[in-house]
Amino acid sequence: LTQQSHNRNSAVLPPPASVDALVNSVCQTACSGAYRHPQLHGHVAYGTAGFRMRADAGQMDYIMFRMGVLAALRSRSLHGQAVGVMVTASHNPEHDNGVKLVEPNGDMLPVEWEPIASGLVNAIDTELRNHLHVLLSTLHDSEFITTAQFVARRGRVLVGHDSRKSSPSLAEAVAAGVRACNPAGTDEADDEQLAVAEQLGVLTTPQLHYIVACTNNPAYGRPSLSGYAEKLAGAFVRLAERRSLKGGGGAGPRSVHIDAANGVGAGALAQLAPLLGEHLRLVVHNSGDGELNYRCGADFVKVQMRFPEGRGLQFEPGQRWASFDGDADRIIYFYCDSEGQFQMLDGDKQAALLAAYLIGRIRAAGLNLNTGLVQTAYANAESTRYLAEQLGVAVACVPTGVKHLHKRAKDFDIGVYFEANGHGTVLFSDRARSAILAVAADSEGEAGEKVEAARELRLVMDLINETVGDAVSVLLAVEHALAEAGWGAAEWNACYTDLPSRQLKVSVANRSAVTTTDAERRCVLPEGLQPVIDDLVAATQRGRAFVRPSGTEDVVRVYAEGATRELADQLALQVAEAVHRLAAGVGPLPSIE
Repeated sequence: LTQQSHNRNSAVLPPPASVDALVNSVCQTACSGAYRHPQLHGHVAYGTAGFRMRADAGQMDYIMFRMGVLAALRSRSLHGQAVGVMVTASHNPEHDNGVKLVEPNGDMLPVEWEPIASGLVNAIDTELRNHLHVLLSTLHDSEFITTAQFVARRGRVLVGHDSRKSSPSLAEAVAAGVRACNPAGTDEADDEQLAVAEQLGVLTTPQLHYIVACTNNPAYGRPSLSGYAEKLAGAFVRLAERRSLKGGGGAGPRSVHIDAANGVGAGALAQLAPLLGEHLRLVVHNSGDGELNYRCGADFVKVQMRFPEGRGLQFEPGQRWASFDGDADRIIYFYCDSEGQFQMLDGDKQAALLAAYLIGRIRAAGLNLNTGLVQTAYANAESTRYLAEQLGVAVACVPTGVKHLHKRAKDFDIGVYFEANGHGTVLFSDRARSAILAVAADSEGEAGEKVEAARELRLVMDLINETVGDAVSVLLAVEHALAEAGWGAAEWNACYTDLPSRQLKVSVANRSAVTTTDAERRCVLPEGLQPVIDDLVAATQRGRAFVRPSGTEDVVRVYAEGATRELADQLALQVAEAVHRLAAGVGPLPSIE
């Protein structure tokens, strides 16, 4: 991604005779391309982060093509800033695939563009031309786009994909959709192209978010895989060297074992490991010799609450382990205790550790910054109590979905957000960044405690991938925070004790029949379900439960907590039975292995 190509792709284009002519041209070429990518499904719902479904037999080809068209239009509506398209189904089985769109600053697609995406994907083939014409005319006439934006800049779309067998061809379908927005007769070398696609190949979802952000804002970093690895590793090594100079962090080199879920995270770790030197040893397992996400990875470990499986895996007391998901945007820590039992350190525990570390450094630097933590209903009740009562952190609860957490975290000077599933990061506002850099730059006399703390925070800001939850970045941040505290996994786990919990899925005829409120903690429809849940919770010691419809499939997710493992399991099964009975459940009731 050279600056030369950036300048070429964002060059001012010669204006067409009229915007109507451009609209007609785009409609003609896009529809011509769409005939080679015919629609194969009825209505497809836009989920929490995009579209996701079974991908064998070319079933997602047309979705990818149309998302390529949408990405090109989105880039053009933003003066030609680069946007990203990631082909991945994250933690889903290997036969699934999906697509996520990335904004110029690394954020996800704005909520107001989700209906546009859904409308484009669900337009039937025979009406696609009319739909595109209406869509383009609407975009031109609405707040999304002006005439100057429409004709001035070439759209630029960066396309990446994970390691699934279906991903390369689907990524090419995305690129075909981008190219379909060009007038007939133009080719890749033509300066009159209205949109270009750049294939980045195999990478993690967070790496694509990072590269898109850096492409549009070079101050954030170098837009390449090596730039990503060097930025994170460089910050981690400098923090480790500072810790060594002040005599902290315990004796000997630290190491962590990583279950890479046979996904793309293994490649990112392979590039990172040599740069960490003696400061952190990465021992990578499930690096591609097995089936993606099958009985391994962050989602399996979190939901099943058990060790991952894989060739030659052995779990020894004292070892620290982490599981990534398939596209490396989630991370779950765990360990084997002295009695050989599985112990999990999920997103709640990661949030607590990082929040406690950051608050300590902020206070040491003498900074008056508003620090908050954002969770979802899946956060364990004990984590919320610990954060609010022990750490004094403002805690906010939002609906499930990274887009909701990310948005709410921006309301704080320093916003820590994590879902219990291990997807999270830390956001630093411009005010926080300026305050930290101002103290860190104080060069009068010898650096005191405040200056040293601010300089440490300055490095931590480089260690964090603020664009999205990033398993690699969080791994390094957690390892730094643990080293600063002189903790292993057991000491970390002892900061508070989770209530036992259980998650189940209930298949239903139509997930839209279930609606919720209060950040998904209360069920509105079907009528009568919430009172049943309330009665079951009231009868369970320290009970808590909620249900919510999936964003991608016809299932209702059940979450339950209780004072003991038996009570949590019992409550989950009882709530699942109520959902199955009152929300038109299909198939057998869920069970616990």
